[in-house]
Amino acid sequence: MPATTDTGSRTRTGRTRGTRSRHNFRGNMLPAALTVSPVAIWFGLLILVPMIYVIVISFCSLDSNYNIVFRFTLDNYKRLADLDYLQIYGNSLLIALTSTVICLLLAYPFAYLIARMRGRAKIALYMLVIVPFWTNSLIRIYGWRTMLGAQGLFNKLLMGAGIVDKPVEFLFTRGAVILGMVYALFPFMVLPLYTALEKLDGSLLEAAKDLGARSLKTLFTVTIPLTATGIFSGCIMVFIPTLGYFFVSDVLGGGNSSMIGNVIESQFRRGNNWPLGAALSVILILITLVLVKLYQRAGGDMESLGG
Repeated sequence: MPATTDTGSRTRTGRTRGTRSRHNFRGNMLPAALTVSPVAIWFGLLILVPMIYVIVISFCSLDSNYNIVFRFTLDNYKRLADLDYLQIYGNSLLIALTSTVICLLLAYPFAYLIARMRGRAKIALYMLVIVPFWTNSLIRIYGWRTMLGAQGLFNKLLMGAGIVDKPVEFLFTRGAVILGMVYALFPFMVLPLYTALEKLDGSLLEAAKDLGARSLKTLFTVTIPLTATGIFSGCIMVFIPTLGYFFVSDVLGGGNSSMIGNVIESQFRRGNNWPLGAALSVILILITLVLVKLYQRAGGDMESLGG
């Protein structure tokens, strides 16, 4: 009989502990839900709902008055296979790839220098990267338009030095667009590279030097492989915005270097063809998702991608 009583006591004790665990779990879930709910609502209203709306619009049609008709069609996506749009895709990808490579070649040594500096010099160099964020990028791009113009600083210097007899046409070229993209997105390449280089273990570089590896070999066999995630992160943060920075192409390219972002902007504003613009936007979203997925497969995380 005592054994039975003891077994019953243990059973009741186990039930009591289980009940307390469930109460504790529910009690911990409430503060967590209150904390996450505002973020989830904010994410849903500003990101998820607009994205769903764009996807739905991309499958809609237009009536004779250019009003959106919620009638399912694939014509908007079929039009994207036209030769004109394929040329725009190719031009956009070429400008984005060129801008990304130039940013990487310029930003890597600069980020390496910041990571190895100490004291006030490091703070000063780091501030050179941060300061451009304090000014609107459109205003800074208009500054480049002034300097690249026929009466701008560069042409005055060239003509004053006797190098050219008449102003050089810097503006409204693909080179001017690439220059503007590199200038606008250079900090986005430096920051993830700096983060990766700052975390680099200096003892590994010293070990490579002790083993007889020269500086260039150490760079390609130790430094670059260990900072590959920072390189990939910076490339994504430059490549993707380049496809959408339509104002750079408008200001410096003058419409001569049409990109995906420019076509999307014109369809929503001047062309009044929202379904086609939405279809182009969906393609851009898919490109972004593919690149992010490749970044994750390469071993990167979303925290480092955000800088």
